[in-house]
Order: sequence, then structure tokens, then C-alpha cells
Amino acid sequence: MNPFIERLVNDKVDTAFKNAQIPKKFFITENGRGVVDGGDLYNAVVADVVSIMKVAIGEILSEMVTQPAPQKAPQPAAPAKAAPKAAPAPKTPLKK
Repeated sequence: MNPFIERLVNDKVDTAFKNAQIPKKFFITENGRGVVDGGDLYNAVVADVVSIMKVAIGEILSEMVTQPAPQKAPQPAAPAKAAPKAAPAPKTPLKK
């Protein structure tokens, strides 16, 4: 991955992550009761998701930068205009 893009993605995602309101850590136990505060497990899952997202965004942007601009499809040539029809020759009476 392009180092500039990688640094840019990391900085932007880290800033957005710091400014985000992360939902409370809520887990359901075996007996069906909810527990708030998953601790290290929750933080590890969030960190994994964020790191995967950083890599994916970085790869997408790198690909966009390195790909050549899409070429416009060749346009069909304009149909040739039909040549104007010649005026009919004047009719002359047949001589006997």
C-alpha cells in the first residue's frame, strides 16, 4: 500500500474513532442476562474491526490512485450523409 495513503487513512480513522461515541459494552450471558462492560474482549473486537477497515480503505484508495483513468468508449462514427440525388433530366419529346 502507498505509505502516504496508509498514513492518511490511519490518521483520519483514528481521529474519527476518538471523536465517535462508542456504544456501551453490552453482552448477554448464558442465562440471558445482560452485562454492561465487556472489557478487554470488547475492546479487542473493536480494534480488530477498525484495523480491518483501515486496510480495506487504504487498499481501495491505493487502487484508485494507481489505476489509469478509464478511457471513454470509442463513439461510433456519425453516419455518412447520403449524397444529394441528382435532379431528373428534363424529358424531351422523342423525335420521329
